[in-house]
Amino acid sequence: MDWEKVDWKTLERLRAAFLDGTAGARDYWRAERDLESYDQTFGQRIRWKWDYVLGELKRRGWTPPATEGEVVGWGCGSGVATRAFLEHFGSDASATFHFWDRSPLAMEYAAHKAREVFADIKVWLEKPPERMSGTLLISHVLTELTDTQLDELLELAAHATVVIWVEPGTYDASRKLIAVRERLRNGFQVVSPCTHQAACGMLTPENNRHWCHHFAPSPPEVFMDGSWARFAKIAGVDLRSLPLSFLVLDKRPTPQPDEVRVIGRARVYKAHALLLGCDASGVREYRQTKREQPEEFRHLKKGRIPTYLAKPSKG
Repeated sequence: MDWEKVDWKTLERLRAAFLDGTAGARDYWRAERDLESYDQTFGQRIRWKWDYVLGELKRRGWTPPATEGEVVGWGCGSGVATRAFLEHFGSDASATFHFWDRSPLAMEYAAHKAREVFADIKVWLEKPPERMSGTLLISHVLTELTDTQLDELLELAAHATVVIWVEPGTYDASRKLIAVRERLRNGFQVVSPCTHQAACGMLTPENNRHWCHHFAPSPPEVFMDGSWARFAKIAGVDLRSLPLSFLVLDKRPTPQPDEVRVIGRARVYKAHALLLGCDASGVREYRQTKREQPEEFRHLKKGRIPTYLAKPSKG
């Protein structure tokens, strides 16, 4: 981190636009320093979310399609999603990386930052073809899109081979991403976070209060850095909490875990804990007890939430 590159007044302006709902109305990048300030702060938190998602895919043995197609960073901003993808999965000489944003300044910045690490990648700074092939990367855009713009994006997504989509872990963003899943799932295999292809269990009336979200880890060093504490105060964020919602779709056959996906945090009591879990049968609570699962219960008390439950007891 180079905190000397951060313009704190810019961060305050950007945060205000995100909070009051005006961020989608116009291009908020005024100068390259805006993007640099964002990339060093808000962008890093988004990067950690992408590391969480892409790391999970790698642990499951998932790989992206052959790179003779495109890799499109749609609404790229400072380009953290594409850089994370490159660092997790690499590239080869046949890959073309599209950086697309309503802001030409953002596209240029994103491409430049990617080339700092991957000097030989082929870059395209134009709107992606309507019938693209390859991988579509989408990050933190749902709260800025009109219904018409979302329809256009989903039309593009329908032609991709893979869609990896990351959003904030808020109720509103999660519910919008669930609606995206339902619109696209018949043309894809749902890879993650879901363990099934059925309709989302969050859509039943009894689960209306819930939302599909998870928590990425923050690097330990942020808790020992006064500049990160200053950023947290300006941005109004808790450095200990990094909630996200995400969706991974793939037109290729992909094995899925025969387990229950854990959602959100556990509610831990004196002798038991309740976890919200999802599988093809729906979304419901599962119980882990101190007596029957002592090791798992200790992990839960320390805030270590498992990704999956293999054979839980129903609550």
